[in-house]
Amino acid sequence: MTSTTPETRSSILGTGIEDALLLKPIRYQWSYDLYNQAVANTWFPHEIQLGEDLGDFERMTDEERHAVTFLMSYFNPNELLVNKALAFGVYPYVGAAEAHLYLAKQMWEEANHCMAFEYVLETFPIDRAEAYAAHVDIPSMAAKEEFEVRYIQRMAEQTLDISTTEGKRDFVRNLVAYNVVLEGIWFYSGFMVALSFRQRNLLRNFGSLIDWIVRDESLHLKFGMNLILTVLEENPDLQTQEFAEEIQQMIFDAVEMEEQYNRDLLPRGILGLNADYINTYVRYLADRRLEELGFGAHWGVSNPAKWMATANDTLELVNFFESINTSYEVDAQAGS
Repeated sequence: MTSTTPETRSSILGTGIEDALLLKPIRYQWSYDLYNQAVANTWFPHEIQLGEDLGDFERMTDEERHAVTFLMSYFNPNELLVNKALAFGVYPYVGAAEAHLYLAKQMWEEANHCMAFEYVLETFPIDRAEAYAAHVDIPSMAAKEEFEVRYIQRMAEQTLDISTTEGKRDFVRNLVAYNVVLEGIWFYSGFMVALSFRQRNLLRNFGSLIDWIVRDESLHLKFGMNLILTVLEENPDLQTQEFAEEIQQMIFDAVEMEEQYNRDLLPRGILGLNADYINTYVRYLADRRLEELGFGAHWGVSNPAKWMATANDTLELVNFFESINTSYEVDAQAGS
């Protein structure tokens, strides 16, 4: 029986059961740091007094309530879909203990986010059956889900051979689909809409719940980006023009799908927000993701939602560990 020691493993990719059983020495400090930050950021949905927002929800217009319901319809199943992507498409193919630690915490966080959105559905007078059915019944929402399922399907139904170039490409495709597109563009677009209510002094506690979710997602995005870049750096066979163009096209397709989804989210617009505004923000987000992957910006638009910088500025969130979130930390709370 042979085993590869931490000192001799040359790649973050690996499938050996006997590998990654020793945490030290740490090879990927960024992953270990993210794990510790994620633990410090642990929170629970019912710490937020969401019932205090009920009066706001009841006074909102039909279009505003539709937007909140639409977001819950999308977020709830997709948090669980991310967990499947991690369990089938990432965790089994990573051979570093510090990465396994972070991925285990991320999977717990995705479950916690699902419970947070369930808390919203339980608190606000939303038709749960209608909300649950929307991700299948609304074509623009279903198209986004089909896009994600397409990339995870091979991981769920087969075992990748990551010793081959094509197997490694499938691994990276899955990371781009979930970490970059779903978590880094589509989720952030929805977060901006959710937080826009607080800009008008509505749903303030709901906004605090979204803040906590965004801070988790910022770490997910950092981990995913660093994992993608590490795999590309350690595997020169992936660094081809053809593969680069394929990854870019995934993001272009994702933006097109999100733009249609946002037209269904806000068919007539609400005060201070319409689909065109959101879609400009989507293009801004996509440009940032392209730049973080080493490409140039494609749309060249400025951020229309600069108010997001007060808590959730995208560039700061993915500034690769130069700034650390301290808005809520378990250890800090214990000492207060």
